[in-house]
Amino acid sequence: MPELPEVETIARKLSSILTGKEIRTVDLRWERSLSTPTPTEFQQRLCGQTIESISRRGKYLHLYLSQDQLLIHLRMSGDLFTTEGIRIPEKHDRLILGLSGDLSLIFNDTRKFGRIWLTGDPAQVLGSLGPEPLDDDFTPQIFFARLHNRHRQLKPLLLDQTFLAGMGNIYTDEALHIAGLHPRRLSDSLTEHQAALLWQAIQDVLQEGIRRNGASIDWVYRGGDFQNYFRVYGREGEACLVCKTNIEKLIVGQRGTHICPVCQPIEEGFPKESEIDSPSQSKFPSEYY
Repeated sequence: MPELPEVETIARKLSSILTGKEIRTVDLRWERSLSTPTPTEFQQRLCGQTIESISRRGKYLHLYLSQDQLLIHLRMSGDLFTTEGIRIPEKHDRLILGLSGDLSLIFNDTRKFGRIWLTGDPAQVLGSLGPEPLDDDFTPQIFFARLHNRHRQLKPLLLDQTFLAGMGNIYTDEALHIAGLHPRRLSDSLTEHQAALLWQAIQDVLQEGIRRNGASIDWVYRGGDFQNYFRVYGREGEACLVCKTNIEKLIVGQRGTHICPVCQPIEEGFPKESEIDSPSQSKFPSEYY
């Protein structure tokens, strides 16, 4: 958290506010938030650059500057937002940029897991990411081929950012429920039809999440209301919206996972004990969203 829809929402909001603003002051308040370059070089290079545009790649916020590119990964508790006037630093502020137009851009990160990169070559950071699930060239056929090139449980595979960029715990649970697939199902056991159902479910849940400005389920991300339309995530013990069976919570790939045991049965393709990942890292009616 935040995942693709939340990061996309932040990027869109900041783009409308920050495009064309000049960075005039740089206050790096916790140096370990910075991955590259050195703190001294970071402040020297960043000051005086103009923010030309803002977008998203996977879960990364991508700020295109007049000379460099600024990448920010919010991880578990990061947030990026603006305030008017000079920012009086707060406890968890890690970076404060003073901008033209009497604005401040703040990176706030309670748990200190978020990271920042200033680079002239974003491929050094983003190059290993998998395809964007909402891109036009990410087709059901490509998805099916990628699934069959792996032999992994669906839930951990969908969370693997080198396989597919932007999916997280919430939207993966939701998509698997829509597609009627068990999270421990092996990826290369899916038929082409089942893969197409999962592809469409991923499209639907991400687009709906963006439409609702993401989900607000903790103190970090604010403003979205997708949490009011969850089908399974966080609903352990509550009735499935489709069949009324109680939602169950499992641990899959070390992640809490919510399923309906009736809508997502254990069928063929369920892994043997020796095949379970070692520790590491059908569209329903719109009212169910």
